Amino acid sequence: MHSEVILSYLLAFGVAVLLLRVLARVAFRIDLVDQPNERKDHHGAVPLIGGLAMFMAFSFAALTLPIPLAHLRSLFAGAALLVVIGVLDDMHELSSAARFAAQIIAALLMIHQGGVVLQDFGAIGWAGNWFELGDWSVPLTVFATVGVINALNMSDGMDGMAGSITLLVVLSLGVVALVAGDLNSVWLLLLLATVIFSFLLFNMRIPGRKRALVFMGDAGSMFLGFILAWFFVILSQGEGRAMTPVTALWFFAVPLIDTVSQMLRRIFKGRSPFAPDREHFHHILLLARYSPEQSLGIVVIVSIVMSLIGLAGLYLGVPEVIMFYGFLLLFAIYFLGMIWAWKVRRFIHRSISRRRDLLDRRSGKDRRQTGDQNGWAGSERRAETEDQRSGQSNRRKLK
Repeated sequence: MHSEVILSYLLAFGVAVLLLRVLARVAFRIDLVDQPNERKDHHGAVPLIGGLAMFMAFSFAALTLPIPLAHLRSLFAGAALLVVIGVLDDMHELSSAARFAAQIIAALLMIHQGGVVLQDFGAIGWAGNWFELGDWSVPLTVFATVGVINALNMSDGMDGMAGSITLLVVLSLGVVALVAGDLNSVWLLLLLATVIFSFLLFNMRIPGRKRALVFMGDAGSMFLGFILAWFFVILSQGEGRAMTPVTALWFFAVPLIDTVSQMLRRIFKGRSPFAPDREHFHHILLLARYSPEQSLGIVVIVSIVMSLIGLAGLYLGVPEVIMFYGFLLLFAIYFLGMIWAWKVRRFIHRSISRRRDLLDRRSGKDRRQTGDQNGWAGSERRAETEDQRSGQSNRRKLK
């Protein structure tokens, strides 16, 4: 049986790589590409087919796993819906209402067809009491699912960032499932990790290649976010739960804390919480003149530390209430630190200057230093004229 699983992984990797290469060439013909604009500083048109390729490879290879799939029908149905909407959004800029509607429908499929629903938040009461959700189970599950999807989307602002964060979360969930003896979840999570790794081979900057060949697009961030939400719930609920709900917060700490704090800052400034800007964690790192590779490395290291804290708290028996309030304390420190980011520079010995950033962007320097900025569910895209020469260079690399 284990040889069958290995063959499934090899199939997933091969199909993903093949689709990434083939669909990238198709993307230029159907205009499924991301153009540089006033907020996106990548070079030329980049195919937005990463999410579609990952979903197709994952779904195809999952059929070859020696596990029952009947209980996963709503997972694949919801993911398929989000991928379709994501591709349409990448091509035609759908309204935010359409995107949120699709996310809510996917969450309801997960709840009513898959039976995957939040029943409690664990023992996070003041005295360690159990926090039952009761009648709030369904609306809070929908809210959490939509939140995870969009938090991951907002982290897709630099080459390799969203994919790397997701890969780390998936591997952390795999460890939890393995310790709990849930081999079916382990095999499915490792299959997902395989296709994400395949995507990162095309999306990350590597020696000899200074830019991404493909982006995951909204289809990718919504697909991956939905699957993460599914496993967060299914592994943290029920009598035989594999982890506590607060463990999921630590696994997903980087995109969750950054997204919520950024939305709060926008509200405090009297702006829409969904308004575009360049004040996310990775933006601050880039403004501090860390290279995209260094910035990604910092984000990955922080993500690893957060996951290790979550695992340590789970397996060392740290009370859930302590882990929960520890997470809130971390959020408060980050939130205040980002508000005073310009003062924090003295501690990191880096100058953070928006004026210099503006001058660099006007002079074109920023295009050599920053990755793409995708924003909330694609609402921040404003396409400009295609850079033909760079687009042709991307085509040659994909051949």
